[in-house]
Amino acid sequence: MSSDVLMRGLELSRHWGGLVAVDRVSVELRQGEVHAVIGTNGAGKSTLVNLLAGELRVSAGKIELSGQDVSGWTQPRRARGGLGRSYQHNTLFPAFSVLENCRLAAQARRQRPFAWWRRASSDEVTLRTAREVAARAGLGSMLERTAGLLSHGQKRQLELAMCLATAPRVLLLDEPFAGMGAERTEYMLALLAELKSDHAILLVEHDMDAVFRIADRITVLANGAVVATGAPLEVRNNAVVQATYLGGE
Repeated sequence: MSSDVLMRGLELSRHWGGLVAVDRVSVELRQGEVHAVIGTNGAGKSTLVNLLAGELRVSAGKIELSGQDVSGWTQPRRARGGLGRSYQHNTLFPAFSVLENCRLAAQARRQRPFAWWRRASSDEVTLRTAREVAARAGLGSMLERTAGLLSHGQKRQLELAMCLATAPRVLLLDEPFAGMGAERTEYMLALLAELKSDHAILLVEHDMDAVFRIADRITVLANGAVVATGAPLEVRNNAVVQATYLGGE
């Protein structure tokens, strides 16, 4: 595996009986790149992310993370190995503050089972990490705000902050711009452009304007299979992609 390829899926398939959700898909995630995966609903995008994250087992194929075969690893083990993900729907602790949500995520990375006599909530390392990732995600002034009271866009930012709190090298982001207004979308685009310098990022997104602005490489799925992959201009000009997804633009 090339040193800048942090994660690779090789000929990945997932099927349930006769239903094929992902059909021999290969993808490489490189440090310094945003790799977008696009396709219509039911194309297999979220299933592919779930395979890479370890939430689903592959029916066939191989997954490598930092050069290791992690095909049989559980989701928590892949997370400890440097994989972070956000979800299509928010997975927050709505009754807790922004700071506490980020601290809990950082605590998952820095587990100290032998320090039973200390309150985990007072650990300065995790608190410092929580403040840093909240600020990086644009929530530094909202540390004490209850997560459930945030706007939808702010909740998406918080979920990304929680992801960063686990110190991942690979980010799997499932529709991070969904429901965001123009201002917050611009902030997230700038943040992803900054993050890609020391991360490999896979982005599943329906906002095509955002995709073509931020992606370095795009893979298009249809019926679980790859129909095109390449640089954004190459994909945009692909006749099959135009006919099946971009509406002949």
